[in-house]
Amino acid sequence: MTSVITYLAAEGGKETLPLESGNNLLLPAPYDIVWSIVPLIVVLIIFWKAVLPKFQEVLTEREDRIKGGIQRAEAAQAEAKAALEKYNAQLAEARAEAAQIREEAREKGKQIVAEMKAQATEESNRIIAAGEKQLEAQRQQVVAELRQEMGQNSINLAERLIGEQLSDNVKRSGTIDKFLSELDSVAPAGK
Repeated sequence: MTSVITYLAAEGGKETLPLESGNNLLLPAPYDIVWSIVPLIVVLIIFWKAVLPKFQEVLTEREDRIKGGIQRAEAAQAEAKAALEKYNAQLAEARAEAAQIREEAREKGKQIVAEMKAQATEESNRIIAAGEKQLEAQRQQVVAELRQEMGQNSINLAERLIGEQLSDNVKRSGTIDKFLSELDSVAPAGK
């Protein structure tokens, strides 16, 4: 480094040193400006030819993806809206059908209740009729047994009162029938 200074000092008698002349700090020397503009132009040309088209391509692709995404979202939204409308229509139809089924079930239930009431009434009437028949048969059996007993008792009583025995069966049965027919004619008058 000393050799450079020495050389510059030897020749320096003729010229001044570069920093001694008082350079302008705001404006560089013209050769610095030229040599700074040349690489700037080269970088701009490379940027213009290589980087900018790639950047434009990426931006275009991204824009297309965004537009496609928006279109797909709109299509999906329209599809979802159509599906919702279809679902609501099916739901309304199902509710109407359920209401109709409930109404039919109520009507059928009323019909079944009416049929059961009719069957119960019919069965009750049949049971009552059978009971009345059985009661009438038992009544007639009791009346027949009572007639026979009363006839026997009346014969026994008549034998004691008269003192003689009615041994003749024909006479005995005629007396019983006569007594019972008198008894039958007296019973309704007492009621």
